[in-house]
Amino acid sequence: MRQMTNIISCLREYAAIIDKWLALFCIVWISILIALNYQLGIENHWIVGLDTRAERWFALFLMYCGAFIVPYLFVILFRKHLVTTTPVFWLLLLFAPALFALKVSAANPLENKIEGIWGNYFTVVTTLPFKLLIVMIPLVVIYKILPKQQSFWGMTIKGVSWQPYFLILALMLPLIIFASTQADFLNSYPQLKKIAFIIPYTDYPLVFQLLYEISYGIDFVTIELFFRGFLIFGFVRYAGVAVLLPMATFYCSIHFGKPLFECISSFFGGLLLGMIAHKTQSIVGGLAVHLGVAWMMEAGGYLGNLRID
Repeated sequence: MRQMTNIISCLREYAAIIDKWLALFCIVWISILIALNYQLGIENHWIVGLDTRAERWFALFLMYCGAFIVPYLFVILFRKHLVTTTPVFWLLLLFAPALFALKVSAANPLENKIEGIWGNYFTVVTTLPFKLLIVMIPLVVIYKILPKQQSFWGMTIKGVSWQPYFLILALMLPLIIFASTQADFLNSYPQLKKIAFIIPYTDYPLVFQLLYEISYGIDFVTIELFFRGFLIFGFVRYAGVAVLLPMATFYCSIHFGKPLFECISSFFGGLLLGMIAHKTQSIVGGLAVHLGVAWMMEAGGYLGNLRID
């Protein structure tokens, strides 16, 4: 009960200090983008259907600019007191969507290098660790260049209390159970089915499934490092607490290829995780929540599909 009170207190604190006009704009703006995406199939059809990775990178870059930079332009034009613009700020503003578009569109160097079933498997399980490096290396460089922070983009357990995060996971469980009864969710989850092709070729399927789930979890390290780390601690010196809302709209946009309910909830989930990171100056607790939710969704998808079968 005490932990619930702490979470509610945190939400009230940020509700009082977040700019209401920016919040309204971001909610309306991301609603428009969601509606356009799911009506027109921008992510699942237009972008995926492009011929080259360079074209996909550019299309993703434009989409992410719309989600991330437009809210900042609203701040700069109409809420000037919330932001301090410098040349470095503008460079970071353009760099962020460019980097994440590269992360999404880049090919694994092992792709088509190893023949056969096991070549396909090892390509799958090494792709997300490779994409972590794509994001990590530039962020290490930027971390060294920018003014010193308390930690590397919030990667610290100092002062972290774990009880609120366990409570958040407990609150998410009923939602995931509900989602596991929905057809669009079960069509997407578990992601583990991406390696179902190796089952007939091994006597130890659980080992290779576990390796895949570890690889899958690494992607959430990338996401938390980028969204709750870089997009908050890299921009907070320029925009203060206003960084949370553009981060949440950007975060929502990377879910445009997911089931609609997951996409909508990602805006609010991203905002909550952003508040926690900003409050605690750490992304580690939020990473634990994100990993917990991801693996619960894997379990929910597996059990839900098992029930249907």
